[in-house]
Amino acid sequence: MKKIEVVAAIIYSQEKILCVQRKPSNLSYISEKFEFPGGKIESNETQIEALRRELIEELEIHPIIEDFFLSVTHQYPDFELTMHTYKCRLSSRKLKLNEHISSQWLQTKDLISLDWAEADLPIVTKLVSSNESNN
Repeated sequence: MKKIEVVAAIIYSQEKILCVQRKPSNLSYISEKFEFPGGKIESNETQIEALRRELIEELEIHPIIEDFFLSVTHQYPDFELTMHTYKCRLSSRKLKLNEHISSQWLQTKDLISLDWAEADLPIVTKLVSSNESNN
């Protein structure tokens, strides 16, 4: 089974989190699902370098990458995905969707309302539960 290692960004701006929607795909289990932006780590990159590159390629943004948040390993039907997530800050919500069909900025409590890719769900769950315990 193919193993893929990726990075993803939990991007905050004005107390809301960026959620992006994948393009249609022949892989029905990820087609048009929401996800945190990011992508594959190249062999010569650190996780942070890969995250910076992917955010420029996908959204043309340069957020401040702050803290590591969570690593998730998820078994999809065709591959195993390991995703490392980082909290990031962005001063402006200006971005360009080069790889996605839509985006939303949501409060943490509203993240669960979206149709997420399965690998992203543990991140959503941890964000929501962390937010509830802080209130």
